[in-house]
Amino acid sequence: MKGKHIIHAPVLVKRLLQNFIDQDKISSAYGINQNHSLVIGLAFNLWSILTFRNRTADDLTVNDKNDFQEAPLAVQSLFPSLDDTRQPLSKQPLFIYYMSLYKNGSSDAITLLLYVLLHRNSSFKSYLLTRPDLDQLIIPILRTLYNAPNSTSHHIYMSLIILLILSEDDSFNKMVHEKKLKNITWYTEKALTDISLGGILILVVIRIVQYNILKMRDKYLHTNCLAALANMSSQFRELHPYVCQRLVSIFGYLSKKYKSTNELKRDKNKKNLEVAVTVNENATELEQDLQVLEEVLRMILEILNSCLSTNLANNPNLIYTLLYNKHIFESLKDNVVFQDIIHNIVVVINHFSQLLVQKSQYEVDTHQVLIVIQQGIKSWSKEKLVKFPDLKFKYVEEDRPEDFFHSLRLGTSERTLSVTLDE
Repeated sequence: MKGKHIIHAPVLVKRLLQNFIDQDKISSAYGINQNHSLVIGLAFNLWSILTFRNRTADDLTVNDKNDFQEAPLAVQSLFPSLDDTRQPLSKQPLFIYYMSLYKNGSSDAITLLLYVLLHRNSSFKSYLLTRPDLDQLIIPILRTLYNAPNSTSHHIYMSLIILLILSEDDSFNKMVHEKKLKNITWYTEKALTDISLGGILILVVIRIVQYNILKMRDKYLHTNCLAALANMSSQFRELHPYVCQRLVSIFGYLSKKYKSTNELKRDKNKKNLEVAVTVNENATELEQDLQVLEEVLRMILEILNSCLSTNLANNPNLIYTLLYNKHIFESLKDNVVFQDIIHNIVVVINHFSQLLVQKSQYEVDTHQVLIVIQQGIKSWSKEKLVKFPDLKFKYVEEDRPEDFFHSLRLGTSERTLSVTLDE
């Protein structure tokens, strides 16, 4: 809507959102293969024109059931673009309308709508980040990601990209660690009765990384996950013991996988030399696996390093977990691939290990060890650590994203949306 007509844009957007919220169904009086009214006929003809299909309402059968057939006005209302122009989209009504969509759960279409509103409307994004009830929007996204094996690849991608976009803002990263949650019943690995929103976000994203490494092996997926955690890392505060445990344990698991893959590669190379074969398909696949593992391990080390460099004093549980698992990091400290970024973590481990030895508290219970750590934090100096550039990643939409969105709406493709990250 341009020129003098731009004043009507907010009213139109409000109406379109209300259409989607209402999800009005076609009256049963207009059966699938029965005679249709002029209005219904026009609606289906309009659909054919907009999708470049020569298809009428009578062509639709019970076996061809889809969202448009059931609620054509609701689906059609999502198609217009929603961008900031001369008159930014009204913020508060948009948020109120959007939140009401969650009454029916976080579907592909709802998640796509949020992505469009966030990525293409800076005024809406700014307003969203000021909302005290933002957790009500984040939790359904986390539940979708937690149930990733039961979700479409489109839905997983959109959900992760939304988290990545939000994590670009420091106020969001601070807020999620201040917001405390009680009794997260849908997280079934462990009973979590008192944890921050940031803590549960970290747990869910780590779970996606592990799932991706084991099952999907999609580079862009773990890149999105780790970029969001990297953006948040400098604001990690008072991390729950279980969050620290999962963060370090996935590093331990991947480091073992990296070591075994490296050994397998050496064995393959040795056999290839013995039979005068230089390269084979298995060797190439091993190279790719090693490259992915190196990237993920380095990113996790950078995330840990960022947290310790900026917020060590507020994370005694993380220090405790590093001490308890120091053997994991010792095994990699001389590896040239990780030597630079692992240095600070080893410095922290050595410093607090010495304090424990001095206090003769090395074999005592968790509570006493934490007391020693908290006392040691008071005398800790940041100068002990090497300074690295701040971790900041920004989501950049690829060229022709409409191909991805079109396949998402119609369910016609499993094409993934590649992501460019500006570091």
